[in-house]
Amino acid sequence: KGRENKKGRRKERTKKEKAINCQLPRWFSQTSPTVDSLLFWPKAVVELRRGARCNDPGTDLVTGGQEVSFSEGEGPDSVQAAEFGHLPDNLTVLEGESVILRCKIDEEVTHKAWLNRSNILFAGTDKWSLDPRVSLVNSNDSDFSIQIERVAVADEGPYTCSFQALNQPRIAHVYLIVQVPAKIVNISQDKSVNEGDDVNLFCLAVGRPEPTITWKDFKYGRMYEGEFLDITDIKRHQAEEFECITNNGVAPPDTRRVKVTVNYPPAITDVKNMPAQLGKTAILRCEAMAVPTASFEWYRDDRRPVENDNTLKIKNEKTRSLLLFTNVTEKHFGNYTCFASNRLGASNASMLLFRPGAVYSVGAPLSPCVSGLGLWLGLSVSILMKV
Repeated sequence: KGRENKKGRRKERTKKEKAINCQLPRWFSQTSPTVDSLLFWPKAVVELRRGARCNDPGTDLVTGGQEVSFSEGEGPDSVQAAEFGHLPDNLTVLEGESVILRCKIDEEVTHKAWLNRSNILFAGTDKWSLDPRVSLVNSNDSDFSIQIERVAVADEGPYTCSFQALNQPRIAHVYLIVQVPAKIVNISQDKSVNEGDDVNLFCLAVGRPEPTITWKDFKYGRMYEGEFLDITDIKRHQAEEFECITNNGVAPPDTRRVKVTVNYPPAITDVKNMPAQLGKTAILRCEAMAVPTASFEWYRDDRRPVENDNTLKIKNEKTRSLLLFTNVTEKHFGNYTCFASNRLGASNASMLLFRPGAVYSVGAPLSPCVSGLGLWLGLSVSILMKV
């Protein structure tokens, strides 16, 4: 009989402990189950931390990888479920900054905790979080605040301050929004293309919120929306710098530039016949636009290359070539041909150095032109042989 009484008392004690460990208020199952509800039931928290498991029928709660079932029981069911479901306040912070989450308390508090989703950060002054960036700032009768240093994007989400005041559970929600300034992470390299080619530029950027991307051409000030800028059949006048601008309103826009170079064969633009006095100085000019820069050669009307001597010099500059006569003599009068070339092609034009008042035939070349098929072929062969 004694053994039966002892066994009965043990069974009754086990049943009582189980009831204590597993009872939660009826309002618990009507709200989103979170670990903060356990804070008002210290025994259940202790048992949860020890890995206890209650198998009575009721609401399941999955927290920290452990599944615990609680049966309905007596509790402070006067709190409305709506109290736990109001919209949270938003708190915005830049990535890398620090933020303080404040919980104002104006009533007598017996238990309090900070949670991030279902993870307990602080239970009173006890730190549960393993993150060294999270610290307790204040824990007094009016303020229960925590700080997160060097905020990362992963910290974004809901935070809950849960406390029990006057035997009533209270919670305050805040939703942490982490913003990241717009930043260009990949962009086209500078491009060198031939006239008539198609050009495709791209610019990729990241940020929170999602940034916008705009292309701007500096020559005409035009704007193009989107990550990609496509130019078909590009012309020489479209060679310029294009700027990618990305912005999400968090910080000043991030900008990068891409230079587009358009290659084309030489085009001679400035040729002029020149009168000259015997014994004086004279200059013949030949200007050619080209990318890459053109190289220049001069020829006499009998296709002889012009060479430097004590009375004549050739001076080549970036876009033009000068034929300088330091002392004009009879042998200098006549027709001269300027030949400009680069790897894409060649162009030539003829001009006269003449004595003032001299009469020349109408066929004499007085403007830029190709100086005859024979000269053109001869000069072309000469260039090819040099290449």
